[in-house]
Amino acid sequence: MKAAALYSAAGSLLLTTLAAAPAGGAPGTPGVPGVPGTAELRGTAVAVARARAAGVDFGPCSAADVPEAPAGVRCGTVAVPLDYAHPYGEQIRLTVSRARATHKDPHNSKRKIPRQGALLYNPGGPGASGMYFPLIGTVPEWKRIAAAYDLVGYAPRGVGRSAPLSCQDPKTFGTAPTASPTHPSEAYKRQRIAQAKAYARGCAERSGSRLRFYHSLNNARDLDVLRAALGEDRLTFVGASYGTYFGALYAAMFPSHVRRMVLDAAVNPDPQRIWYRSNLDQSVAFEERWADFREWIARHDDVYRLGATPARVQRSYDTARERLARKAAGGKVGPGQLQNAFLTAGYYDDYWPSRAAALSAYLHGDPKPLVRLAAPRPGTAVAAENGSAVYTAVECNDAPWPTDWKVWDRDNTRLARVAPFETWDNAWMNLPCAYWPAPRQQPLDVRTGPGELPPVLILAAERDAAAPYQGALEMNRRLAGSVLVTERDAGTHGIAGGPNACVNGYLDAYLLEGRVPARHASCAPRRLPAAVRPAAQRDALKGKAERR
Repeated sequence: MKAAALYSAAGSLLLTTLAAAPAGGAPGTPGVPGVPGTAELRGTAVAVARARAAGVDFGPCSAADVPEAPAGVRCGTVAVPLDYAHPYGEQIRLTVSRARATHKDPHNSKRKIPRQGALLYNPGGPGASGMYFPLIGTVPEWKRIAAAYDLVGYAPRGVGRSAPLSCQDPKTFGTAPTASPTHPSEAYKRQRIAQAKAYARGCAERSGSRLRFYHSLNNARDLDVLRAALGEDRLTFVGASYGTYFGALYAAMFPSHVRRMVLDAAVNPDPQRIWYRSNLDQSVAFEERWADFREWIARHDDVYRLGATPARVQRSYDTARERLARKAAGGKVGPGQLQNAFLTAGYYDDYWPSRAAALSAYLHGDPKPLVRLAAPRPGTAVAAENGSAVYTAVECNDAPWPTDWKVWDRDNTRLARVAPFETWDNAWMNLPCAYWPAPRQQPLDVRTGPGELPPVLILAAERDAAAPYQGALEMNRRLAGSVLVTERDAGTHGIAGGPNACVNGYLDAYLLEGRVPARHASCAPRRLPAAVRPAAQRDALKGKAERR
């Protein structure tokens, strides 16, 4: 699960790029698996009272928090317990950013919009930072919301400067080129098993005893402390992707503390899906999304010359993989880097033209666009390694994982026969959880009854690959009174505040007026992007026109 994005009409703005058990078992009420323990509940109450008294001392943002932040964006920190069972023990500090409500009605300059409080945002991951969120207030689709709310972003525990996690030296993270076989050999599997074991050991060695406290229940508890530090009696929250999961945990743990909650690109909260089966579900959905992308490329064969059918586009892609396996483009782009670049196209339609153009240019003799697109950037290595460490720690700590390699091998071998695009890469990313050194617990069974919770607005794209649509349906079933808005036949991961005016109408009505549709609603899909010719083709066509 990666971070979702907030979209504007002008283009996309990506705001980024469960309790660990003590010795002897998982925390919980005796005889009720998965219910948070009373020690952690008491500790949360202590931390909340302390945060409300302290507030947040906002000041200028550092370059490490929000580079070149405008004057209206301010930053601060909030202290939370590392271990909520011991609230007077070690404290860690979470970085927070805020832009005050503007009160300006974008449609009527003479009208002043009253403030409704703070709106907290989390972009998902696990491992993504929301520190850039206050900047979204300048985007037209968000100006009405920015008029009514203080826009508040934060870096969750482990992320950025919020008690950062690390599992390996960033200098050795993301080395390239790498392979990415869709049907790996036994020798390759043994290599990846060794790497997964080494990575898990590195997480323990570099993070020590802290490692066990980075998980989704603590992320939900941190959210309540942030609410109190901001002076809010009830939380208004927008969570995207993984942020919908611990948002749902928050709703189940603190239902009386919820004012309004938007869960955008909702993941499946069923305890049986957290997280091993969820990743298998993702691989199936990415295969379908890859088929959508290939069909789009095929429709624009006059532009990209990659094949007039999805099958021929697949052959073009496979040809590129084979060539890159023999000789990396620019010495840095192998099959693994190609795969990573095209995986992002499964998240966001906006990326389709650039990926198709780079592939076309490479296969027609110009590797430079692909190198620019897919080669690792040394300047992002620290943030990328940190994000990977947090992702791994949270998912591994949250729930039991198969510890027998034979289970992984069986499930992924079967799945790769029908969904080869992402299956094995997804498995390798999560394989450290098979060898995880910290204790796990059973995930919380997220459920709320009628009247326990204000209406929650769930947003979902019907063909979302990173958060398959079944997850939104399950989230809706488990949160009583919630309402689902679906963008039909669309696959962008995260649809709040994007180019779909229908979706935004429901979002604005909910956040600004507290209104939800009487029943589940749907919106027609956004337009797919227009094809953009590779630069070499544009130059050639321009030359022909000039010669004429």
